Amino acid sequence: MPHLLHTMLRVGNLQRSIDFYTQVIGMQLLRKSENAEYKYTLAFLGFGSNPDHAELELTYNHGVESYEMGTAYGHIALGMGDIYAACEKIRASGGKITREPGPVKGGSTLIAFVTDPDGYKIELIQRTGPV
Repeated sequence: MPHLLHTMLRVGNLQRSIDFYTQVIGMQLLRKSENAEYKYTLAFLGFGSNPDHAELELTYNHGVESYEMGTAYGHIALGMGDIYAACEKIRASGGKITREPGPVKGGSTLIAFVTDPDGYKIELIQRTGPV
């Protein structure tokens, strides 16, 4: 049965992004690989490994410090047990909350938004059952 394996983001500073996703968001660095010939480094992070959990692939192209966001990218969504507590922890860890926790416009689902060091948006969605 098909399932989501990973989402890839290009980042301008790999260690800064690894630190954000591990120390601020709470993911684990699952594996890292260097390709010197083609001048890129990959880091895979997540709350668990494939195939049970989708992963986040961070791609650092050597020498590229920033990217244009474009208009097609939206956000990564993470299910959380308590987004209010998650936002406080993220804020205390130096993360940037760009939308405080509260109901989605026109609905009752509780959401918040965080921005990573490269400007990518992360939506936090409160889940009442298993996350």
